[in-house]
Amino acid sequence: MRAIMALAAMLFSLTAFAQYEVGKDYIELAVPLKTGSDKIQVDEYFSYSCGHCYKFEPVIAQWKKTLADDVELVQTPVAWQLVNKGQRGYAMVALAKAFYTAKALKVLDKVHMPIFDGIFVEQKNMSDEDELKALFEKHGVDPKKFEKVFNSFGVTTQVRVAHSRSRGAKISGTPEIVVDGRYVVSARKAGGQANMLKITDFLINKIRQEKTAK
Repeated sequence: MRAIMALAAMLFSLTAFAQYEVGKDYIELAVPLKTGSDKIQVDEYFSYSCGHCYKFEPVIAQWKKTLADDVELVQTPVAWQLVNKGQRGYAMVALAKAFYTAKALKVLDKVHMPIFDGIFVEQKNMSDEDELKALFEKHGVDPKKFEKVFNSFGVTTQVRVAHSRSRGAKISGTPEIVVDGRYVVSARKAGGQANMLKITDFLINKIRQEKTAK
């Protein structure tokens, strides 16, 4: 009886893992990224200027609430080019700086969606430092403190690290998800945003079983 149950469990596991295929539904990185956690790390690469990310944000925020204790979601803002203020492409750099500034000042939960809304609802230029400063001030941040952190070496370094990781993960669009530094899930491969988190859940379970088997 035990042998039959074990066989049934094995067949169930194989069936579950056959649901999605590497190369077809998601990509496996040839050189995995290091993760900074003992947990199963799920990185979401996004940009505030991305309309698809704006639509995806409430979905992934709700999904985050369902995560088990052994899984950690890390959001990483993408800047395709590391350029200086006034140069083409700086808007994404400024928005990435806004994200890390909000984290440093512990107001990310207050300004995260308002930055998105400022761009897609209010049609504001939220990559403008004065617009960001006004938003942060609205949520209790002193303007001078905002300026200091926004233009700090620490925030600039975090943007550079995020840029390096996005290149290492071969991120080609947003939003995209990297699971455990190994597997990349994109809407293009997944067949749309609706399937992205299904594949992510599948990969989390795959990694969890691999860890249990060790």
